[in-house]
Amino acid sequence: MKQLPKEFYAAMEELQAVDFVLVDLTLYLDTHPEDYDAINQFNQFAKERRRLKKVVESMYGPLQQYGNSYSGYPWNWDDGPWPWQI
Repeated sequence: MKQLPKEFYAAMEELQAVDFVLVDLTLYLDTHPEDYDAINQFNQFAKERRRLKKVVESMYGPLQQYGNSYSGYPWNWDDGPWPWQI
């Protein structure tokens, strides 16, 4: 498997932490849909996730497929390691 710089792994760890918060807030909001503060927090983390994803993809290639991420040239979707391999 291709080894990437340590910065890649740090960025992926940060992205995964934000994903965890978003999942947790989603579950909370499913049972507390009128919690204004939680909705604001969710939206802030969603915005941060988009920013982090853009940074990681600009440096290391796409994280998602089916139009959720752009591909570089040449087609680089199959470049490893894939996000779930970390």
